[in-house]
Amino acid sequence: MNTIDAAMLRKMFLTGAKNLDLKKDWINELNVFPVPDGDTGTNMTLTIMSAAKAVHEISDGSIDDYAKAISSGSLRGARGNSGVILSQLLRGFTKTIRDHEELDAGLISAGMNRAVETAYKAVMKPREGTILTVAKGMAVKAEELAPEAADLAGFFAEIVAEGNAVLKRTPEMLPVLKEAGVVDSGGQGLMAVIEGVVDAFNGKELDLSFEAPESEKAKEDKTAAGERKEISTDQIKYGYCTEFIIDLSKPFSKEDERKLSSYLTSIGDSLVLVADDDMVKVHVHTDHPGLAFEKGLKYGSLTRMKVDNMREEHEEKIFKESRKAKETEEAAQDGPRKAVGFISVTIGDGMSEIFKGLGVDYLIEGGQTMNPSTEDMLEAIRRVHAETVFILPNNKNVILAANQAQNLTTDCKVLVVPTRTVPQGIAAMINFIPERSAEENLENMTEEIANVKTGEVTYAVRDTRIDGKEIKSGDIMGLGDAGILAVGKDIKEVTLEMLDQLVDEDTELVSIYNGKDFSEEDREDLVARVEEKYPDIEVEAEYGGQPIYYCVLSVE
Repeated sequence: MNTIDAAMLRKMFLTGAKNLDLKKDWINELNVFPVPDGDTGTNMTLTIMSAAKAVHEISDGSIDDYAKAISSGSLRGARGNSGVILSQLLRGFTKTIRDHEELDAGLISAGMNRAVETAYKAVMKPREGTILTVAKGMAVKAEELAPEAADLAGFFAEIVAEGNAVLKRTPEMLPVLKEAGVVDSGGQGLMAVIEGVVDAFNGKELDLSFEAPESEKAKEDKTAAGERKEISTDQIKYGYCTEFIIDLSKPFSKEDERKLSSYLTSIGDSLVLVADDDMVKVHVHTDHPGLAFEKGLKYGSLTRMKVDNMREEHEEKIFKESRKAKETEEAAQDGPRKAVGFISVTIGDGMSEIFKGLGVDYLIEGGQTMNPSTEDMLEAIRRVHAETVFILPNNKNVILAANQAQNLTTDCKVLVVPTRTVPQGIAAMINFIPERSAEENLENMTEEIANVKTGEVTYAVRDTRIDGKEIKSGDIMGLGDAGILAVGKDIKEVTLEMLDQLVDEDTELVSIYNGKDFSEEDREDLVARVEEKYPDIEVEAEYGGQPIYYCVLSVE
């Protein structure tokens, strides 16, 4: 075969996405730092799955249809730096192949080179030894082979071989990879996609069923309209609230009361039975109101019989609540925009409360273990409904997705404050001055976050050597902005050792945020030890509630 038609393009892309999905856990383990949040494979998979779902829904489209679905789906679903770069590679490639009915080696080569050009432009400071280098190596090889490519099978085989060869050399380009003994995880993820693409061209079959990741808003809507209803109604063991009064026709003894109570309890719950001289009032939740009535007739005639379907009533209540919430939101969206709004990525209930207290309008749950997508950012921008929206990514792996959302927004001004950590995000919000213009605030906030040093304490998930330190699985690690600062067996000792390298003669304040796995008592003991060691520095402590990281420190 010397050309690819639309049907083959669809199959190749879906197989590439599926192959990445199958290998994502292995790719996650290639993370340089042995921390429990390696997520390159997950981010790339969620990115491409967003596009794959869009492609999968088009059963008989043109190359142009599939190109648009791939580009739009991956751009909006992009998560993490590796996911954003992958989306830009796909965006560049699809721009080239649109408006064509078939793809030959020359067109594929042109698409690969445009993909690389687009991805490099999206990254402020491209580094060699990464996914970008692997993509560039394959594009250069494709350009070399295209003029004389006899058939696409051979053409693809040599491109894959070159990609794997470049990937193998990435540790020589990035010393940190060499020291850790791994190749670049983003590059490995890209090769998983390309190898799947080529496998499909060569006839390999995979199960191509897909389920797209949901945006934060979609999750909320689903919960409000469906999941919450299902969970709550499942908790209603018996569906009918049954009430009636028995006008007694004969004496009603204590034994009669015990027997009636026992029977009604056997067919339901929430029983309330009140007996008087000449009547008995019954309230019970049951799936068989008729049986309750029949049992009551043995003691007299029934009056004031009432049966309510609790599941139906509950569903109606949830529906009304959901509709009311939606109407409230829509009314807000139809109203005038406020001048300034803030979006912050956060993780942990304590951190969320801190940002709310600082005036953040919309919180996106994300951070290390699950980077939010560009679509999540776009939805947050819409819901904030402001003329100018500041985004605080608070994670170096989220900044590119925030920038991508900024580029895709046309109806308001979006400014991304390049916060790489949660403490930087807190500092940025504290230094926002309402009287200043948006641009002046962006400049001021960006300057202030440069004065914040961040330390994070977590545990190692594997043996490795990094930053000149031997690390064993289960060791406690103190991570600074530039790498691993301390390793040991005790959380507090490692925190203090790390702090030694963060504190200098200009330090005025140390803030400690304890995670959900580090108790308040341990935090107070740590604070006392820090105050004793640094008597001239102010020490603050607050509950962060973040997972994975026992402590997050801010040094200013």
